[in-house]
Amino acid sequence: MIEEAELEGSLGLCVAVMYERSLGSDSPWDGYLQVLPERESVPLVWSLEEADSLLSGTELDKVVKEDKACLCEDWKEHIEPLILSESFKLDPSYFGVEQYFSAKSLVSSRSFEIDDYHGYGMVPLADLFNHKTAAENVHFTTQNSSSSSDDEDDGDISQISDDEKSVVETLSSSPSGNSGDNFTNSGDDPNNLEMIVVREVQAGAEVFNTYGIMGNAALLHRYGFTEPDNTFDIVNIDLNLVLKHCSSSFSSRYIRSRVSLWRRLNYSGCTSENSEYFEISFNGEPQIELIVLVYIVFLPEYAYEKLNCMVDFFVEAIDSTNLIKLINITRNNCSIGAEKINELLLTRDVRNALKSLADMRETFYGPNTLEDDESRLRIRSSVKDRKLYHSLVLRVCERRILSRLRVYASGGYKTKKRKV
Repeated sequence: MIEEAELEGSLGLCVAVMYERSLGSDSPWDGYLQVLPERESVPLVWSLEEADSLLSGTELDKVVKEDKACLCEDWKEHIEPLILSESFKLDPSYFGVEQYFSAKSLVSSRSFEIDDYHGYGMVPLADLFNHKTAAENVHFTTQNSSSSSDDEDDGDISQISDDEKSVVETLSSSPSGNSGDNFTNSGDDPNNLEMIVVREVQAGAEVFNTYGIMGNAALLHRYGFTEPDNTFDIVNIDLNLVLKHCSSSFSSRYIRSRVSLWRRLNYSGCTSENSEYFEISFNGEPQIELIVLVYIVFLPEYAYEKLNCMVDFFVEAIDSTNLIKLINITRNNCSIGAEKINELLLTRDVRNALKSLADMRETFYGPNTLEDDESRLRIRSSVKDRKLYHSLVLRVCERRILSRLRVYASGGYKTKKRKV
């Protein structure tokens, strides 16, 4: 049925979940399905009222509404025809919109890419491991692929730390390919999924997997939970917000010419759907493309004209060489090194603009202050009120990043490398 309808990826997997559920005890997966909840508490299955009140201002504010609309379209286009088809004889009570949303929440929170052959799947036992950012104990992999249970490619053994590699090498050097004599090597069978210990586990401790390098918005969106002080958190500032700020000081024609020059220098923001935005990292450091854009907007006219005439001398790659060239041209050929780039780009006008952008982005969260949200978070329990707790963690973490952006703009802009 799935092949005939040409359903692929998570859509096909959702239909498989609904179909097996419709079989009840006749399904070979009945035992596994009995272990699963009806649905996972991801924002996708929250009510619109809950999403509006709990996610307002956060990176998930618009995403959840868009997700709901897209899934309703998917159901109408792909699943309703299966129900209406007389050849499949499906029970409509198991394939409605609500059932599809429930299945989607399970697939979203539990499936992972097994390998190139199997694609994404739900694997009993392997999906029981909880996530810990950059501190997992195990990786899952198959013989014919370096893919693992991570959402990205960080399951590849080449990606892990030296300490973890030593553990993997020890496992690989044992006669069986595993650490104990009670396990046998899976050999070259592509149907076997291996669990490899990459970090020591103390007796009685929980064993963690990793779902990939994700900030709290991505974790809550897909899995329904967050992590306090997640160093991979980001906040996005939309290009339109930057242009709105600039419009208070300059004409539309002026701004268009400066943005055009920025693009001719091969700069752009991140893109998603129809929006363009800039990321602010966990430590409050803005994406360099944002800094360069604001720098160009506030250039004196003579410096802008000089840069405009020399734009063809810039190479395509956006690197420190281009930035040094940009500063040399606009600062009367001053001699600088790569370590001075940020200091010279962060003029007083750029610093003030970054502070204003942080303030403008802050208004998205409503009248409550960061201190108000922190106070509410301290008295909430993730067990008693999961939705409110994790949405507060997301809000607080994002707002702290904006606070760090203000510090960065004030001169405390020491760049910190993320630990992976």
